[in-house]
Amino acid sequence: MILIGNGKLVTRDDKNTFIEDGCVCIEENSVVDLGTTEEMKNRYTAAQLIDAKKGLIMPGMINTHHHIYSAFARGLAINGYNPKNFGDILEGMWWKLDRLLSLEDTKYSAYATYIDCIRNGVTTVFDHHASYGSIEGSLFQISEAAKELGIRTSLCYEVSDRDGEDKMRQAVKENVEFMKAAKNDLSNMQKGMMGLHASFTLSDKTLEYCAENMPYDGGYHVHAAEGLEDVLSCLDKHNKRVINRLFDFNILGDKTIAVHCNHVSNGEMDLLKATDTIVVHNPESNMGNAVGCTPILEMVKKEITLGLGTDGYTSDMLESMKVANVLHKHHNCNPTVAWGEVPLMLFENNRKIANRFFEKPIGVIEKGALADIIVVEYDPLTPLNGDNVNSHILFGVSGRCVTTTMINGKVLMKDREILAVDTEKIMAESRQLSKKLWQRVNS
Repeated sequence: MILIGNGKLVTRDDKNTFIEDGCVCIEENSVVDLGTTEEMKNRYTAAQLIDAKKGLIMPGMINTHHHIYSAFARGLAINGYNPKNFGDILEGMWWKLDRLLSLEDTKYSAYATYIDCIRNGVTTVFDHHASYGSIEGSLFQISEAAKELGIRTSLCYEVSDRDGEDKMRQAVKENVEFMKAAKNDLSNMQKGMMGLHASFTLSDKTLEYCAENMPYDGGYHVHAAEGLEDVLSCLDKHNKRVINRLFDFNILGDKTIAVHCNHVSNGEMDLLKATDTIVVHNPESNMGNAVGCTPILEMVKKEITLGLGTDGYTSDMLESMKVANVLHKHHNCNPTVAWGEVPLMLFENNRKIANRFFEKPIGVIEKGALADIIVVEYDPLTPLNGDNVNSHILFGVSGRCVTTTMINGKVLMKDREILAVDTEKIMAESRQLSKKLWQRVNS
């Protein structure tokens, strides 16, 4: 039994419970009790105490859209790469990179990314993978890294027609095999989905093939209307908009993640709402790729389940929170917006999204919830309470303030030290593998 106490407890439950000197009691992988530190210490005298040192005790954060395969691109310079639009970025950077990834590259990209997530207090990751040079077994390599580190994750492979029918079929097979394996995993630590790239790289025949091979209702994870290229291609080839096309193929639904949705009409938003489809916003990526801005204010008004992801840009969800906050103020020329919408996405909706896939509650500290808990070093210079904690986090906290990360009742990081693996060894191997990858990219 473990106590995490002597800190400001931010539960994120439906009552917005905040305990000034709070403490959580964890037994095996679940929260069994919570209250003041004194109450918990007196009630559970034999429990081990993790001292939060007056910092914040919070639920672990959830990233609802990541790209592990992009990890080895950090610092990479590609000869002749001078993109003028989003299509150039895909062709010149990401598709070139993923065609050259080996299975070992994929596994070490997963190690490095998951370690970064743990360091930033992210305890659940929804990843969208592509490695068209090494498809078979790629999701299982990521899965093994996740198991070794002890992080909770949902995985899928990005099905696309961009490298031909044979590769497309291999991608579908990888999704199916991993989904079957994840369904048999009773640990509630890993889930599988059917990954799709985007409408403009998927033929009708391919979408039909994916549906025919779907082993169970695990949901789709697909980029939707990220750039105008996707919309214009859909109108030209299919005489309909992206969300309408996905709807016509029964892809929308309460277990489908439609990523970005930057260029969607009011009618498409109504379809997303009617089908209870999940939308995930990725502010840094949208800005960096210059593809547009998700209309989150309209989506929140329509009560679409709207989450926050990073799209591989970072593993720090608090960084994405900060960027989303200023992006939508700037985009709407209105300093009064996004104060409520962005925290809703990160702290409430990401939890709701994850709980559509994982059986026990995560993203909340309450009795019966899975023990995914972080401790954040933060000494507020002004009064802090349950009503203003989001403002404190926005302006005073980053992912690197996280000192302790617990997932599924296991302490994976303590005092900023990763306990599960030899990070120095992993990073040294990652540097060697990425160097060889860069040489292949520029050969």
